Amino acid sequence: MTISQGNLIVLESKDTNFVLNMTADGPCVLYWGEKLSASTIAMTATLLTRQTSHGVASKEASISLCPTRGSGFTGLDGIQLHRNGRNWDSHFIGAEIVKHTKNTIEILSSDKSASVSLAHKIILDHDSNVLSIATSVTNGISAPLTIDWCCAATIQLPSRINQITGFHGRWANEFQTQKIDQFTGAYVRENVRGRTSHDNFPGLLAHTKYTTELDGHAYGFHLGWSGNHRTVSERMFDGRSFVQMGEKLLAAEVILQEGERYQSPNLYASYSAAGFSGLSQNFHRFVRSEILRDTVKARPRPVHYNTWEAVYFNHDVNTLITLANKAKAIGAERFVLDDGWFKGRRDDTAGLGDWYVDTAIYPDGLHPLVNHVLNAGMEFGLWVEPEMVNPDSDLYRKHPDWVLKAETAPQIPFRNQLVLDLTKQEVRDYLFERLDSLLTEYHTSYLKWDMNRDIYHPGSNGYAVTGLQVRALYGLLDKLRLKHPDVEIESCASGGARIDYGILSRTDRLWTSDSNDALDRLNIQRGLSFFFPSNVMGAHVGPRDCHITRRVLPADLRAATALFGHMGMELDLNELTDDETKVLTAAITFHKKHRHLIHHGNLVRLDSEDHASTFGIVSENGDEALFSYTQTKTRDVTTPEVLYFAKLAPLRTYKLDLLWPLDFDKKTTSQLDYLDGHTFTGEALMKIGLQLPHMHPATTLVFGLKATIS
Repeated sequence: MTISQGNLIVLESKDTNFVLNMTADGPCVLYWGEKLSASTIAMTATLLTRQTSHGVASKEASISLCPTRGSGFTGLDGIQLHRNGRNWDSHFIGAEIVKHTKNTIEILSSDKSASVSLAHKIILDHDSNVLSIATSVTNGISAPLTIDWCCAATIQLPSRINQITGFHGRWANEFQTQKIDQFTGAYVRENVRGRTSHDNFPGLLAHTKYTTELDGHAYGFHLGWSGNHRTVSERMFDGRSFVQMGEKLLAAEVILQEGERYQSPNLYASYSAAGFSGLSQNFHRFVRSEILRDTVKARPRPVHYNTWEAVYFNHDVNTLITLANKAKAIGAERFVLDDGWFKGRRDDTAGLGDWYVDTAIYPDGLHPLVNHVLNAGMEFGLWVEPEMVNPDSDLYRKHPDWVLKAETAPQIPFRNQLVLDLTKQEVRDYLFERLDSLLTEYHTSYLKWDMNRDIYHPGSNGYAVTGLQVRALYGLLDKLRLKHPDVEIESCASGGARIDYGILSRTDRLWTSDSNDALDRLNIQRGLSFFFPSNVMGAHVGPRDCHITRRVLPADLRAATALFGHMGMELDLNELTDDETKVLTAAITFHKKHRHLIHHGNLVRLDSEDHASTFGIVSENGDEALFSYTQTKTRDVTTPEVLYFAKLAPLRTYKLDLLWPLDFDKKTTSQLDYLDGHTFTGEALMKIGLQLPHMHPATTLVFGLKATIS
């Protein structure tokens, strides 16, 4: 519900309060944290009144949702605008609440001297404790208004928050975390790659030095935007700190005419007193309830077989039919034909843009393969990369003016392809017609939508159009889903270069990384899990000899890593040994048996030693759980550690079983020899724990816990 107390506006969710103070400088976050009583909320403004200081302005500028230079703010402005160099000193006053419901606030303020209005829309989701905030600016007069920066929101942090965790990475190694102490000055990460990027995910955690996975104060911030972006965490000289996120704009990218409005992407944020795992559970509940489509949520996520690492560009109908038969026998429920099926596509140098089935490979079109897949009881999926074009293609030869470019600089080579200009209506019309025709002709229920290069020169008719390009993509996806609502779409961008809530609002699955190396994947999937749940996380069993890292890993580990996501396979099934076939079949059976728990339970990451990766999935009611422990490298000590389970019901009794691998190669007698048939209280498993056995590196154990009937 919402309540108002004088200048205070309060939003309430299941576990939190979000309190705004309506100051002269605009609405400011006064308190955001654990739920308070109404009488305590009334005391916040008094208790948090700032101490005056010497050597500074007699009136301290507030950290409003959009602080401005005109108010005397000395941190990074929330908005930067001008009219040919004038009206740079914006100052918005007279904040008016134009909408106030149980979970939404809309606030309007204006700079009357500049004829500019500013609006904030804030939604606090009750069940997930996730905030959605966006800011918009409107030009009120005929003189053009240039917007150089407009953040989604500026959120002041409590003084006890003294550390931040950012995200970095690269191709095939996305979602790496970097923890640093908050310092006087600004932590700034900017992305200008034209897509969300491998190396600069728009997410940030703000927390105390003592926050762990299971305990402590943690705030999470994510910009739901698939283009250029900026993340700022600044600690000012006066001790106050804030987080700010928004779209990174290029020169003159947004110029508003009279009556036109710019709206920032949404900032999604949440608070938890239950550590990083509690924070992640908030975001996971939000994605599952508010972002994913009902049609996707209504059924189990099908196990994939993807052809890429089996055949690459060497397509042959009989080979693919053989793979389909083997995939079905092992347990696949969806067969995805990857790159190489369309006209002139023998490698990555030609064909992009010519979205017609190559009759030299498929003389009868895709019908024989599609029909075989469907008759085998699997769904059929298809790879596409609609935003790109090869110079060696019929489309480019006919329409060389359909690509993004800089007026004076040469195109930058990147995977032999250029970026189509989606801001042109004729380009969008062509792409929609081609995709619509393919989906209509073939019984295709799934598109793997790829995007394999950065956009270095996002120019159209001489102007920078990065934001318009992203919004045009969103429009194309929206139109396609409206025409084909039963088709699921995966967001892939050389792996994890376009993963965010903006693209997920228009797709149904995320390709986490091009690396199927299980040891690397454990860390990549851990980083992704801070904001994204397992049921949208594409996770495939790759070849024993990883094609990217060249590391050879056992089938038990590769399968155990993949089964905790939206599971699939991406390997040549003809190369499997009998033992590997047995392991893979068992893993898929395991996944299907526990799929509801894996995709809908609460993720609990455990604080692990450097040589291990440990996490669990616990059902909402605490009836069952799965816990995974993987030794990633050699231990520094002779005796293994104790595994402490988490988030079980302390007074309930659980039957504990080792469910994976099929055959654990024990080096010595261990406690695991005595588990069969034994039960333990949740309290014992959490506070006393289980002595782990001696293990080799690249070995994994999965424990199942089932509450007994009392």
